[in-house]
Amino acid sequence: MATKVLKQTRTFNAPAKDLYEVLMDSRKHSKLSGGAPAKISSKVGGTFSAFGGELEGENLELIPNKKIVQSWRSKNWEPGVYSRATFAFTSAGKGKTKLTFTQSGIPESDYEDVKKGWISFYWEPMAKMLEK
Repeated sequence: MATKVLKQTRTFNAPAKDLYEVLMDSRKHSKLSGGAPAKISSKVGGTFSAFGGELEGENLELIPNKKIVQSWRSKNWEPGVYSRATFAFTSAGKGKTKLTFTQSGIPESDYEDVKKGWISFYWEPMAKMLEK
């Protein structure tokens, strides 16, 4: 199966701690996704699900407020197919944080949907939620 790599960057008007918490705290993640249930372990080796089980995976590496690495899959993908999602946070000065997001192993047929999905279901709502 052919796969692709996605890289996106976005600067948020919020500290890294706030971004990390929105992604890793089940309650905050549910709020981000408009109330869709999220269950997220805060431990390496722990699992997560978001958007009511539409997305799922496992935490591979967690460095609070700096980095999240997860195996990640959409429920629509073939069984056993996982990508690798990396969220890296760096200071952009004055309380701002640059998020560098890389996702490898995305099935080629789903690449455009995944690319648009991160923007419309994560980055845009996160900006609204955090930049108040």
